[in-house]
Amino acid sequence: MFGLGMQELLIILVIVVLLFGATRLPQVGEGVGKMITNFRKSMKKAGKSDEEETGKEGDDSKKEIPDA
Repeated sequence: MFGLGMQELLIILVIVVLLFGATRLPQVGEGVGKMITNFRKSMKKAGKSDEEETGKEGDDSKKEIPDA
């Protein structure tokens, strides 16, 4: 997972708890979750608009080139 081992993740968790405190940690987690959800929705929406602009068969990179 991104080249991070268990020790690095534990250190990051300890730093986050020290910065935000144990009482605000659920709020921070909720905010991060909403941010990730909004990002995914935006990416899906952008992908759909790209498909509409180019058409479903507009991607020439997937077409096979006949042998000469």
